[in-house]
Amino acid sequence: MKKYPLILSLFFLTSVVIPSCSGEKNTGTEKQEEKKSLVKVETVESREVVQEGNYTATVEPELINNISASAPNRIKEIYVDEGIRVSKGQKLALLDDVNTSTYETQVANAKANLENVQINYDRAVELLKIGGGTQQNVDQMQLQLTNAKNTLASAERTLRNVKENTLLVSPINGIVTARNYDPGDMTGTLPILTVAQVQPVKIIINVSESELSHIKKGMPAEVKFDTYGDELFQGVITMVAPTVDSNSRTFGVEITVQNPDSRILPGMFGRVKLNLGVADHVVVPDRAVVKQPGSGNHYVYVYSNGKVSYNKVELGQRLGDSYELLSGVEPGSQVVISGQAKLADGAQVEISK
Repeated sequence: MKKYPLILSLFFLTSVVIPSCSGEKNTGTEKQEEKKSLVKVETVESREVVQEGNYTATVEPELINNISASAPNRIKEIYVDEGIRVSKGQKLALLDDVNTSTYETQVANAKANLENVQINYDRAVELLKIGGGTQQNVDQMQLQLTNAKNTLASAERTLRNVKENTLLVSPINGIVTARNYDPGDMTGTLPILTVAQVQPVKIIINVSESELSHIKKGMPAEVKFDTYGDELFQGVITMVAPTVDSNSRTFGVEITVQNPDSRILPGMFGRVKLNLGVADHVVVPDRAVVKQPGSGNHYVYVYSNGKVSYNKVELGQRLGDSYELLSGVEPGSQVVISGQAKLADGAQVEISK
């Protein structure tokens, strides 16, 4: 009979202890759920931002002349090499003159024939005057005289071309950009030399359809070349293509740089900057921008009513310690600038003082 009170006592004791333990565990979970990440925020606004167009391209000469012989011939001398600056009229190469004597003989024969025909024509005219000849004979001699003059002119022109193609000179001021033969070689399909005019030079860039409306002929352009570091060269837009490239959906734009000292050479890599006006865009501190690992996407955490949203943004230009945003954040928004490491989309946060 004494055992029952002991069992009842243990039962009541267990009933009291178990609920007590359960209550302590719930309290800990609630405290963990109430813990929020501390972040710093900054209110951002839109402002006028100068729109810059940045492009890359290779320098091209203003004009190219291929120096070749009019007919296959052997090269006797080449007076210049690749990279040499040349002047208009400067001797570049000497070819074999083996055919010159042949054409000189043709000219001499044509002159002798013309003199003979001229004598016969003059005689026919005199005979006609004294009644010893006919008008028909004079007309025939007139035709022969005309043909003889044409034959001489043709022979002289051929000789002149041969001589010009024996001693080759530069038709322009420029730089030798290619040399394809050596003395002793026989000329072929390639030009002997290529001379490029580099005062001025031109740079062709490609602009998008959205940028085209901001670009006009006569606009200034700033150009840098990897060869010369941060040194600036001034150019001007001289041509805007009227049609779009069907493959790239871009328009060709030609920029001319005067290059008075010929420091800029064909083939150099150029970086072009154009001023495309201004636009109102939101500007955020660079600390607010988060790059998604493994992709080229960028995000900004925007704070509102105790929570943050993970907004994908399109970056514009870097402006010192800030970024221009083309989309993703509205003016007047509060963006997180510190504490992003522990955040997720929709997370509750607390703003640190």
